[in-house]
Amino acid sequence: MCERQRFAQCETTQTREHDTGAALFGYTKLYGQVPGGQAEFLRVPQAHFGPIKVPHGPPDDRFLYLSDVLPTAWQAVEFADIPPDGSVTVFGLGPIGQMTTRIARHRGARAIGVDLVPERLEMAKRHGIETLDARDHDDIPAEIRERTEGRGTDAVVDAVGMEAHGTESAAIAQKVVGLLPDRVATAVMERAGVDRLAALTQSIETVCRGGTISIIGVYGGTADPLNMLQLFDKGVKLAMGQAHVKRWIDNLMPLVSGDEDPLGVEDLCTHRLPLDDAPAGYEMFQKKADGAIKVVLEP
Repeated sequence: MCERQRFAQCETTQTREHDTGAALFGYTKLYGQVPGGQAEFLRVPQAHFGPIKVPHGPPDDRFLYLSDVLPTAWQAVEFADIPPDGSVTVFGLGPIGQMTTRIARHRGARAIGVDLVPERLEMAKRHGIETLDARDHDDIPAEIRERTEGRGTDAVVDAVGMEAHGTESAAIAQKVVGLLPDRVATAVMERAGVDRLAALTQSIETVCRGGTISIIGVYGGTADPLNMLQLFDKGVKLAMGQAHVKRWIDNLMPLVSGDEDPLGVEDLCTHRLPLDDAPAGYEMFQKKADGAIKVVLEP
């Protein structure tokens, strides 16, 4: 897998017990239970490969984002397969969505960002992104078709995932699963549709015929209902998965090392907190409180 640059499927660290991909820092047993995703100190497995050398000079935040946000967003755009001078709709303007729209625009595409949080919409606008406030439109796909000569955008990126707004039954199911004992919860996750699919459903309706949907938002259910008729009829291509971080570093390093900062990475962090306050940071981000878009933890 690594020879083919599918690093998130690494066969050396694959979590074969659960039939999942490469082990991840700070995740549950589903992905290897390797401790230290956000910690003052951590043990680094495969240390001959994982760390990235960075130059001296530019602010540290630029390189911090190489660990996750930037490669994930770059992959979202790469997988979207946007044609030259094409267009893309990005559902969700959290940290990944912000960078996805900026990277798409940097690469010459027309990018439309969809969200319902005012601070996220304003941040996107600062970087020249065309925005659509989901609170103002009952039918978002119809609005985007209106802006694109009735076709929809060439590609769509779902940067929201399973916690999308607008699917109350799935929201209740997620809460119920969270209260169940581990073994019972696992069985339910494997047999029931527990993801909120509002963003993915809108992505299917929004993308033009023959276009591509790039799913970078996380989904966790195994029996989610999808509109297969519409996907097949429109000839939609799907691409998705964990980010192959190392695969995109050579593309990104020149963009964060120079003086120009073309992706505006210095305008992403909204809050800095000491590591001890991480739980409060997570709660603030989850509740979208105090204009939180990206929280940086400082050990």
